[in-house]
Amino acid sequence: MVCTEFVRISRAPLSVRAVRREVVRSPGVPLCVQVMGNEADKMAEAAAVVMDAGADAVDLNLGCPAPRVVRHGVGSAMLRDPLLLRHVVGTMRSAVRGPFSAKIRAGFDDASDVHRNASILVDCGVDWITVHPRRRSDHYRGVADWRIIASLARSFDVPVVGNGDAWSARDALRMMEETGCVAVMIGRPALRNPWIFQQVEALLAGRSPVEPTGADVVGHLELVARRYRETWSREPQAPLGKLKELVGWLGRAVPDGGALRKASLREGSIEGILDRWRLEVGHRSPRELDLLADGHLGLERSGTTLAG
Repeated sequence: MVCTEFVRISRAPLSVRAVRREVVRSPGVPLCVQVMGNEADKMAEAAAVVMDAGADAVDLNLGCPAPRVVRHGVGSAMLRDPLLLRHVVGTMRSAVRGPFSAKIRAGFDDASDVHRNASILVDCGVDWITVHPRRRSDHYRGVADWRIIASLARSFDVPVVGNGDAWSARDALRMMEETGCVAVMIGRPALRNPWIFQQVEALLAGRSPVEPTGADVVGHLELVARRYRETWSREPQAPLGKLKELVGWLGRAVPDGGALRKASLREGSIEGILDRWRLEVGHRSPRELDLLADGHLGLERSGTTLAG
């Protein structure tokens, strides 16, 4: 299943047209549209709109830790207000005819609230819960504590989906094995390694996973750059900014201490970025990049179920 980036629902009159634009399906893949807000009636209306537009499921964002989001009392901020949480989730549940889920963090400042919040979601009738086992106050620091995923998976009958620091395909399978979660949500690692889903699928099927070369990475960047130009043809600067954001993630798989990422951000054109990656990455073998299914270079700190 593909889950969209969140759609912000505010107090302003709901733009049905804008919400419908988020429902972009990939052939043969179920689509879940994530919404974020704290106005119960508006959230219910938005959820109904995305389902009517063809989404297969609706997800409620209760995990975003960004300061600008928290200041408005949405995202992870709702985890510290159980009455508001129950009101919004219950109202949305009544409006969503199909599958409805919520993504939470371990808590706002205190991870001891995670079972209370999960209980509210279950009581309101969500079909599954996704948990990122960091508190809002942690942002993305440290290592995701997969023990929290395991605790929820043991405690509730609804399916629990794990998320957080599954940087390689084998990490994703290990998360399922060690926590008992039914599935893994992969976000940032998919930007860092676009082949991670193929690698997970291969491991599950008992096949040898793909081993991307430097030429594969360059080919991916060229394809994405072309699609960015097509998508933002009327906004000349947008494709460059988007590509810089992407190479900031892809560059984490290059063992050079971040030099390529920094140099790419200084480039003034898309062609300048692509030429740099052709020169510095295009010749590299799979073993020279941290894109194998087992994360063999260990450039990222994976989640853990061990204390300490």
